[in-house]
Amino acid sequence: MKLKKTYSFAIISALYIALLVIVVDVLSFFLYEKFGVWVLILAVLALLLISFFIIQYRVEYFIYRRVRKIYDDVSLLETEDLKRRSVTTDMETLSKSVQKFAEGKRIEIQNLTERDSFRRDFLGNVAHELKTPLFTVQGYLLTLIEGASKDKEILEKYLGRANKGVERLTAIVKDLDMIAKLETNGLKLNLQPFNILELVQNVFDLFEMRAKKKNISLVFDRIYEFPIYVMGDVEKIEQVLINLVVNSIKYGKIGGITKVRVDDYNQNKFIIKVSDNGEGVKQEHLSRLFERFYRVDQSRSREQGGSGLGLSIVKHIIEAHHETILVKSTYKEGSEFSFTLEKAK
Repeated sequence: MKLKKTYSFAIISALYIALLVIVVDVLSFFLYEKFGVWVLILAVLALLLISFFIIQYRVEYFIYRRVRKIYDDVSLLETEDLKRRSVTTDMETLSKSVQKFAEGKRIEIQNLTERDSFRRDFLGNVAHELKTPLFTVQGYLLTLIEGASKDKEILEKYLGRANKGVERLTAIVKDLDMIAKLETNGLKLNLQPFNILELVQNVFDLFEMRAKKKNISLVFDRIYEFPIYVMGDVEKIEQVLINLVVNSIKYGKIGGITKVRVDDYNQNKFIIKVSDNGEGVKQEHLSRLFERFYRVDQSRSREQGGSGLGLSIVKHIIEAHHETILVKSTYKEGSEFSFTLEKAK
């Protein structure tokens, strides 16, 4: 009849100790006449110590084999993660060790699940974003091929609309390429000191005509008497400012204002704030604003155009500089996006 594992463990351990007792008794019998009572004292001490080590080693070995079998049986656990020295006869310590390992694996599985969900959402969003302009371009071109091109007025109008669809496709591909480079550390930053006020003014000049269409004013919060130099990649920070200013114009109200402010953040950094008095964002959307393709108002956002990647790019660029991006918004009152940059020395 096959013995239980615990019984066989106990029997083998008992045999080791019995053998030890026999050896100690034999040695004590032959040495007693020569050394007297001291032999008995030493025999007892030796028996105690050796028995302790035998039991300790046997229990550790038994537990280690059992726990290792559990690791082998559960595919999510790797036996390489189990170290022999981490197994003791203290079951509470062992339990905490296994719980800690299991918690680490749980978090790892959760992260993998979230990544998989994010990947599926991302692919779905990319497909949706590309599908809309593609179908638009295809529809206008097919209409022209079927005979509408003979009408010069329709030809020009449809080609213009098809061109807008192509421009949107180009913007999406360009922004996706930039995000891919940022996430794979393929985008190298050319850090240098530059005047942030001059860069902001350049962006203002670039979008002055677009802002005028909605009668939106692009201004600084005050007159700056001296230039403010920061450390960063000029081209990338310009992209950040462009995306934030374009967003403030896109979602700003007619006759509104887009304001840029530069303040001390701490001893080593400035904070650049881009604010508007436009639509604003509800609180439940704020935490997801920087997600790729996330839109607060799907229908309204698509009417406004854009790739849906602007704020995600902003976040990646600022984080690539090891800086912080912040957002505050009150629905129907306006929004404020701010980011930090190191002061130039």
